[in-house]
Amino acid sequence: MKSSVSAPRVVLLDIEGTTAPVSFVHQILFPYARGCLKDYLDEHADDAAVQKIVADVRKIAPDKSPAEQLISWIDEDAKVAPLKELQGLIWARGYQQGELTARLYPDVAPVLQKWSENGLTLAVYSSGSEAAQRLIYGHTEQGDLTPLFSHFFDLRVGGKKEADSYRAIVKEAGWQAADVLFLSDVTAELDAAAEAGLEVCQVVRPEDGTVAGTSHPVAASLPEAARHFALPGQEGA
Repeated sequence: MKSSVSAPRVVLLDIEGTTAPVSFVHQILFPYARGCLKDYLDEHADDAAVQKIVADVRKIAPDKSPAEQLISWIDEDAKVAPLKELQGLIWARGYQQGELTARLYPDVAPVLQKWSENGLTLAVYSSGSEAAQRLIYGHTEQGDLTPLFSHFFDLRVGGKKEADSYRAIVKEAGWQAADVLFLSDVTAELDAAAEAGLEVCQVVRPEDGTVAGTSHPVAASLPEAARHFALPGQEGA
């Protein structure tokens, strides 16, 4: 397995399957949004943000009611911007009301703290909206972790399986691609990031049953990823 010539200066992290269990997203967050969706649309029909989401859904799927289409997208786990934006709004209410608390893998918060303390720049790239990302890291069982991150990137920069998305992230943030380590459980995302010149590592969590690829370094935890790339936070893997 390849190691970096020098340790990365930036760690860009996926969420689902990398720092948070897939079960939290699929068994807690998605059902919560699905159950609240129709009532939320009705109750916030006059909100500008909701009106924009509904208009965007109608443009994409003019033959179905917005609520029906949004629920279909949830059931399909579709990576569609208006759905992600609405889910973020619904989850925000859930977190604020104390009905939701984000679950991260136990190794995540200590390693992120260690990386931040040692001067690494941390950022997130997820198909969930930036608002949803901030909610997850802002309401974890370990407290508010959002101050650890310098950037939150979502689908506005492009799809996660497209190399140009990672080029856009690097350009926007003012980084050098070779200084960035991208951690994800999805090999197609890692392929795209590697094509854009980033260092990559697949996080293969036993709980999620992730299948390890053969093209990139593999780690079962963030401490193990840290060992691969000569980063702090290697203990306790």
